[in-house]
Amino acid sequence: MSIRFARLALTLAIAAFSSACLAQAYPSKPVRMIVGFPPGGGTDVVARVIAQKLTEWWGQPVTVENRAGATGTIGADVVAKSPADGYTLIMGHVNSHAIAPNLFAKLPYDPIKDFAAVSYVGYVPNVLAVHPSINVKSVKELVALLKAQPGKFNYAFKQLTGTSIVHVPYKGSGDAIKDLLAGVVAMNFDTMPPVMPHIQAGKLRGLAISTPRRLAQLPEVPTFIEEGISGFDVANWYGVMAPAGTPRDIVQKLNADINKAMQVPEVRARLEGVGTQLREQSPAEFEAYMKAEVVKYAKLIKDTGVRIE
Repeated sequence: MSIRFARLALTLAIAAFSSACLAQAYPSKPVRMIVGFPPGGGTDVVARVIAQKLTEWWGQPVTVENRAGATGTIGADVVAKSPADGYTLIMGHVNSHAIAPNLFAKLPYDPIKDFAAVSYVGYVPNVLAVHPSINVKSVKELVALLKAQPGKFNYAFKQLTGTSIVHVPYKGSGDAIKDLLAGVVAMNFDTMPPVMPHIQAGKLRGLAISTPRRLAQLPEVPTFIEEGISGFDVANWYGVMAPAGTPRDIVQKLNADINKAMQVPEVRARLEGVGTQLREQSPAEFEAYMKAEVVKYAKLIKDTGVRIE
């Protein structure tokens, strides 16, 4: 063996040993998981369920920190600018990592280059829900009512095409759902986790979900496609990310532990219980998915002509 080859082999061995030690030692202090939305929303619910299980396993607290605002981009920017050591993560969302990068003319981060994809968690449909005082049983009936009484009803977040409704903006799902339950707003188009328990309890009425197939947890709620709105396929996905440059072994450990957590019956039951459709992916698969989502929404937003300067 030449001296040069021996040195190379020793260098590689030391690097592998050091990397293995780094992964074994992680985490040696508290980890924070940023959520770009207020408490009570779908992203927050999913993050807290997973964080709780990781806390139990690691013996280190995984604290969910809400940095709400600007459709999740404030929280994403915090993580993008954090040290790449695995101690600051984000429960990423389709808004912050696929829609906003195409919707806003400028963002302080790149959704792909500034993040290390760790683990895809899953997706949830959106659901159109109304307060029980609104005497409609379907999307068609709702649209007819809105057209018959333009400007009378208010809603949170979204607008139905061809109708006139008063828009009430909210920072996140938590506050919007509170006002929907109280009858302050008449309807909302939101993610499944914060809404589904209230639909199941009869406190809200679900009119339609946004994915092509009905949800097993709400079998009586039809899809928008069934309601006559063709091509309607929108879902909110969640996935854990770290700052770009986070050591590969830490990323792999996070991926393995998060995927394992999603297989724990109690965790799976809690996440599926609020409508989350779980799906495991490797970091490479999740990164490829994120890239595809950015391209997908770039086309959709270009087609609509919507842009925020």
